[in-house]
Amino acid sequence: MAAHIGRRLRKGAATTAVAAAAVAALSASQAPGVAVDDQGRQSTGDATSAPDTAADDSATGNSPYYTDLPPLNSPNPSPSAGSGDAGGQRAAEAGIPATVLDAYKQAEATLREKKPGCNLPWQLLAAIGKVESGQARGGRVSADGTTVTPILGPQLDGNGFALIRDTDNGAYDGNRMYDQAVGPMQFIPSTWEWAGRDGNGDGRKDPNNIYDAALAAGHYLCRFDWDLSQQGDLRKAILSYNNSTDYLNTVLSWLEFYRRGTHEIPDGTGALPVDRSDDTARPGATPSAPGTTPPARPATRPSPSPTEPGNGAGPSTPPATPPTTPPPTTPPTPTDTVHHLEDAGTGALTAMAGHTFAERISTRAETEAGKAVAKVRIRFTIVGDTDTAFAGGESVATVTTDASGVAVAPALQAGERTGAFAVQAAVVGRSVKGVPYKVAVTERAADALARVGGKELTCVAGGEFAEPVEVKATYRGEAAGKVAVTATLVSSADDPAENDKGPYFKDADGKAVRTLTGQMTDADGQLTLPKLYADDSAGTFTLRLTTAGGATLDVKLTVEPAATPSPGPDPSTDPDPSTDPSTEPSETPAA
Repeated sequence: MAAHIGRRLRKGAATTAVAAAAVAALSASQAPGVAVDDQGRQSTGDATSAPDTAADDSATGNSPYYTDLPPLNSPNPSPSAGSGDAGGQRAAEAGIPATVLDAYKQAEATLREKKPGCNLPWQLLAAIGKVESGQARGGRVSADGTTVTPILGPQLDGNGFALIRDTDNGAYDGNRMYDQAVGPMQFIPSTWEWAGRDGNGDGRKDPNNIYDAALAAGHYLCRFDWDLSQQGDLRKAILSYNNSTDYLNTVLSWLEFYRRGTHEIPDGTGALPVDRSDDTARPGATPSAPGTTPPARPATRPSPSPTEPGNGAGPSTPPATPPTTPPPTTPPTPTDTVHHLEDAGTGALTAMAGHTFAERISTRAETEAGKAVAKVRIRFTIVGDTDTAFAGGESVATVTTDASGVAVAPALQAGERTGAFAVQAAVVGRSVKGVPYKVAVTERAADALARVGGKELTCVAGGEFAEPVEVKATYRGEAAGKVAVTATLVSSADDPAENDKGPYFKDADGKAVRTLTGQMTDADGQLTLPKLYADDSAGTFTLRLTTAGGATLDVKLTVEPAATPSPGPDPSTDPDPSTDPSTEPSETPAA
């Protein structure tokens, strides 16, 4: 026993040194000027601050996690290390199971395409996966990436852990009373409901599948347009996964370790972590490891009395029934007190395609008596046929109400699809009256059009204009890209009817057309119209350009008469060559 304790103490000292070294290295490489104390904790202005979030606002519900730190040796195994010696053990600790590693790298590749500004490194997913489940319990997964046995955290019943009542009717965790973190990335069911992804293309979103879970974790970490190459955003993202400074430092230690190098090991051969953050959460109880359902707490029973059968005292009268103690009641959570939701003064929700909505949705949680309820999670869900999304491209956002009972949703970003849809506000974990919000996206518009270049546009009747018509559209002074423009040759500045003579465009068959629709400005708001031609009519003509939003521009076109051909000689005035003496051949005198 003494030897075992000694090994644990030496391990603790070593891993603390690893944490300090790893976090220091990460700080030096990513955040110049960040101080690190002797325990490896960063001491920037917000080093120990964490987002003001409830437990169920994190991906994991702030569930327990593994606290084992990286080994001191290099992440790369020695070529001579065998599976049965200490070198082989260290190699297993440093390696990542093949399928799990592939899932992390696939998630990074997908996020690089979907959200390139996030700069998500696969090593961050590996660090979180190590801390949450020991890389899916050492890579014990099937060929498609599904864990061989479910990985469940302890039930979040408020007894040493956060209190999160059941939100999925046991669909993911099999628990209809309380939520439990699920799968290799340890998502709580209410978070998986909106954050889940299909990472292996089988048409399902399974939190127990490492491909699905890794991709979901990547999207979760990138959901607020954070740039994870920036130290501040990296810290915020990790803390949003599990709101604990110790968790942050543990993940950063593994992140730096994996950045220095790692290697692939066979599935199922990874080392299982030992130490857990909940080792002392319930004194006298053995903490449950991910992959098991926590054991039921044994009921207490009074010791047998001397006269109770079985104590060796012989027959006796039955003992009196011991008094029953009513089971402890759990105090209601703020969510339990919510009776309904109310709109908190949200204005008109209308925006132009491609623009950010100026108005944000505000919802208030109230009791039956109309009293505000703080610290309640409100889920905002976009419903309908639309490509509009919240920040980060998500269709669902969850926000906790403030002291006034109000939750303000992230800003909506209008997509390109126009029309009406809705956003539904609901209480997470309760079936109470929600609030639907009507939302509309209008087509892109411009409020001003101007010519690019001031050269006069002229040509000769029957010819073609040498210069194209170039314009720029703006909206409130900014370039208006992807705006539809209609160009019409009108009868006059006062008569918008289409002209039947003068300049014209050509269609695909070469026929004359005097109205063009569907012309689109580029990203800079500029548009160059097709070439213009002129018929035989001379004079001044008007090309009118219009857009949604009321922008109008009249462009003057001048067609000059065709040149008159030069007249030939007049026979009535010109001498007849046949009678002009000067043209008669001279006679040669006879010899």
